[in-house]
Amino acid sequence: MYVAVKGGERAIANAHKLLAERRRGKRSVAALGLEQIVEQLSLAVDRVMNEGSLYDRHLAALAIKQARGDLIEAIFLLRAYRTTLPKLGYSTPVKTENMLIERRISATYKDLPGGQILGPTFDYTHRLLDPALAGEEAVFSLEEGPISPNNFVRVSDILAQEGLIEEDGRLNGAKPNDITKEPLDFPMGRDTRLQALARGDEGFLLALGYSTQRGYARTHPFAGEIRIGEVEVEYFIPELGYVVIIGRIQITECQMVNQFSGSAKVPPQFTRGYGLVFGQSERKAMSVALCDRALRANELGEDIVAPAQDEEFVIAHSDNVQATGFVEHLKLPHYVDFQSELDLVRTMRRDFEKAKDAVRSTACGLHEKQEKQKTGEVSSER
Repeated sequence: MYVAVKGGERAIANAHKLLAERRRGKRSVAALGLEQIVEQLSLAVDRVMNEGSLYDRHLAALAIKQARGDLIEAIFLLRAYRTTLPKLGYSTPVKTENMLIERRISATYKDLPGGQILGPTFDYTHRLLDPALAGEEAVFSLEEGPISPNNFVRVSDILAQEGLIEEDGRLNGAKPNDITKEPLDFPMGRDTRLQALARGDEGFLLALGYSTQRGYARTHPFAGEIRIGEVEVEYFIPELGYVVIIGRIQITECQMVNQFSGSAKVPPQFTRGYGLVFGQSERKAMSVALCDRALRANELGEDIVAPAQDEEFVIAHSDNVQATGFVEHLKLPHYVDFQSELDLVRTMRRDFEKAKDAVRSTACGLHEKQEKQKTGEVSSER
């Protein structure tokens, strides 16, 4: 046993060395710096921050570099690091209505108050590889920066003026749950659900959101408003008795507008699906908003007929760190378990062969009996 352990340790140490070698790549190619990742792979950084539940671009970049570009591995690394940090307190809710806007679009109003701001997006690009990016890139100069929120009325507020959309959800003084401190428990409040969705796997939530559009839930969504920009983070200091601004973060906010036929107590109106995530991550924010609305089926008295409406199914399977651990643990030794299964299959096969031989023997005996009967009949006829 000791020899096996020592041999395993050497193999693991060598695997670590090989991993470091492959991570570095050819020495003739310049090493990738964290600033390059932060500035030039910013959308990958934003995803890692989101699903790693930690807003720190340089730590996310370090995780991406260490993981050789495997974003789920990087998310795992960042989430693990996050668990070592002390929690000092909770910021006050961010005021997204005061966002310094970089991008703001709506699919519901053409003449939106304040106008549509396209911002940095792939939406209007041709999906063709650009060979120019393989060499030196052209340098562009843009003077326009984030835009003040003064002229940007929310689409939901426009609808609310006519009473055409449900009121915005509020905690009414209740303390929101913290999924980083408390275990998930079903059924859960919407605040807990939105936290879990915000750090859920983008691909999984995208597939579920897509399923709701294909008829696997009772939704008909419109992108009411999507905003990307910076918001101030405020923290209340009890010793001082007032709120201080401790920094700015970039976020993406999405409000989906969905049909609702009403009930005996509520007139027909639109309902909301909501998503808010770190960085420029609008596909993720939209997916969260679609899933949020689907998961409100029970609250709104709708039939639960699709996977996206099943809270336990969605939340229990959306965390890619948990999913990775459970899937990849299959690579660990399962020798004893497999030998047990192997013995069981061998025993079942022996029993199967015995049963087959018994059936064959019975069939042969029956055949011989029938032949003797036929022979006897022929003799009696003669």
